[in-house]
Amino acid sequence: MRLLILGGTEFVGRAVTDEALGRGWDVTVFHRGRHAPPPGVTELLGDRTARGGLAALEEGEWDAVVDTWSWAPSAVRDAARLLAGRAGSYAYVSSGSVYTFPAPAGSDEDAPVVEASPDDDGESDYPRAKRGGELAALDAFGDRALLVRAGLILGPRENIGRLPWWLRRIARGGPVPAPGPRSLELQYVDARDLAAWTLDAAGAGLGGPFNIVSPPGHTTTGELLEACVRVTGSDAELRWTDPERILAAGVEPWSDLPVWAPPGELHDALHRSDVSRALGAGLRCRPVAETVADTWEWLRSLDGEPPQRPDRPPVGLSPAQEARLLRG
Repeated sequence: MRLLILGGTEFVGRAVTDEALGRGWDVTVFHRGRHAPPPGVTELLGDRTARGGLAALEEGEWDAVVDTWSWAPSAVRDAARLLAGRAGSYAYVSSGSVYTFPAPAGSDEDAPVVEASPDDDGESDYPRAKRGGELAALDAFGDRALLVRAGLILGPRENIGRLPWWLRRIARGGPVPAPGPRSLELQYVDARDLAAWTLDAAGAGLGGPFNIVSPPGHTTTGELLEACVRVTGSDAELRWTDPERILAAGVEPWSDLPVWAPPGELHDALHRSDVSRALGAGLRCRPVAETVADTWEWLRSLDGEPPQRPDRPPVGLSPAQEARLLRG
């Protein structure tokens, strides 16, 4: 299988690269050269936002393309058009954010999506940028376009900082504000499971949109944070705190307390998606304890701070916010 990955050196793209190499596929990585790809790939360099930046892709044929682009949809449009006659399929790693907010609990792939354009080359917000990328892939590849609508993505090499923040904070020990309720269900997908499913689906010739996230009830806030305590071996004490008190303290769900959203429409949109279509197409999600343990092992292997995407603000409570919550 000849695979072209547009990206392929960070978090999700690297997970796809590693998975494809593990399968013995012939892997080509097209990127800007800011991060080294793993050994065993063919490397093509270019900046898809610059004039002539796709020159390295003007020759070559591939069975499948995986694109992890998150910014202006016009970059997806230009790459997809260039490759449409020389690639079998195009998997675009999109997002559940393309759905019109608030998406009700149990929404599937037929839920309404935001309005967007594949020709947008400006500063679209994230939902419209991802939806525009979907439209660009569909325009060039039609039913050969696979739209991978990922939810919350966790796992080793995370460059947003959500699970790394929890692990590093819990590793420091002491009382830790834990957002309740403890039994609140969470949906996420390990980047490695996302990668495996995407390659399986591309190899099978699947097209159209798929919600890619764990089934409802796969884990809970309690299971996630207690796994963090176990793997770090710290003396952290989780202080379970009611959502009302957290919100009254001015703490922002999702950003100040990563992964967490209080019960209600935000939680329903983030953590209660219908994933039956993806499950029927072979999606398998590893236990949360494995994702947590492997992410902690990766963090401990780093020489310095974990990676942080420059286009995303750091996440997590400030010391002052934490102190206010612990004081009640």
